[in-house]
Formats: sequence, C-alpha cells, structure tokens
Amino acid sequence: MRMDPKVRRRITQIPDDQWVAIKYPHAIWDEDEKAWISDAEVAEIGYTAFTPDKARTVTARMIVRRVRRLNPRAGQGQQILPGMPDEITYRYHPVFADSPHPMLAAEEEHRDHAICEQGVAGIIDGPLAHLPSADFSASAAWAVLAAISQNILRALGALASHARARGATLRRDLISVPASTARTGRGDLTLRGIAGWYAEEACLALHTATRPSARGPAPGTA
Repeated sequence: MRMDPKVRRRITQIPDDQWVAIKYPHAIWDEDEKAWISDAEVAEIGYTAFTPDKARTVTARMIVRRVRRLNPRAGQGQQILPGMPDEITYRYHPVFADSPHPMLAAEEEHRDHAICEQGVAGIIDGPLAHLPSADFSASAAWAVLAAISQNILRALGALASHARARGATLRRDLISVPASTARTGRGDLTLRGIAGWYAEEACLALHTATRPSARGPAPGTA
C-alpha cells in the first residue's frame, strides 16, 4: 500500500498492545518470555479501500509491519507518524489483503511474494528485456538463454555474498567490472581494476570461489 495520509492515520489508530514481534533478521528467541525479541513487529487493523469509487469500495485487512529505524531522527521520506513519540521511529510497510490466514502467516506470505516479485522484476529488466521477438523460435531460444543466465547470475551472487542483491546490482558489480586487461610475458591475461573500488571484496570472493588455483590444490593431490 502507498503511504498516503489516509493510511498513515489508520496506522496511528492501532493500539500499542496489538504489535507482535516477529522472527526477523537478527531476532533473538527469549526462553523466559517465549517470544521473539526483534526490531520488527506486525499488527493489523480493518481498512476500507477505493472509497472514491462506490462500486469498487471494499473493506478488508490492513496488515502492517514496522521496523525500528537505525537512525533515531526521522529522515526525509520516513517521517514520524503523528502521535508517535519522537524517540522511537519506525519504517512502516502496510499490506491490504483479504487473506483468511492468521496475521503472522499472511504477513510472512506477503514477504515471500515480494522476494519472488523482485526476482521476476530482475529477469524482466535484464535478459527478458529483449522479448518478444517477431520470430517465435528466436523468442523460445532467448527465453532458455535468459533462464540459464539468470541461474548463473544468482549463483555468482551467492558465491560473492550478494545473494539478496538485485539482478542489476549483480550485473554492475560482478559482470560489468571496471577494469583493463593486460597480458604478461607468459601469455596470462590479467584484469587491472580500480584501487579501492567498492565491489572489490565481492569480486575477490567470487574469484576465490570459482577458480581452483585460487583455492589451492584439491585434497589428495600433490
């Protein structure tokens, strides 16, 4: 949902005791409380959408995930909601849904969908940007090549500790590397990159993971 004034007002109407901590990155399980200690919480409240069009007006659930901001001061585009204390600021992610599942399950499903949508957006913005072709066979071949390149690109991202990066980021940091080529007297081809380049660590990690010579001899070999 777009964070317009109506949505913001509705979020401020959620009672403080309705927010439930969820298992989120860096969350800690508290054995005494039998609950997750997390900087992310979820709550829900009813919401009526499309009110300008009476024929399309519908009331369903607005499920909101909020994440405590690292910066204690609200920044541009992430203002403190009216009624919220200044010392505690959050980023809010509202979802409008009619899912019959419990709140936490419905919110987790939405996050899974978002991950899939990012992957689809990445391949559409990348290799599938050339489709469709006027020739059916060419489109079919390109679709297969797009799937292969996408799988390879995601594998490279995982090896370079960029598993969550978008496709455009991986292509920029791991494929379109700003470097010049140089050939030594023995004929070896060397890439000379920019000193202090921000993606140097990721590229070196990928190089070590994909080249046997960089990892050293295989076990059991001389």
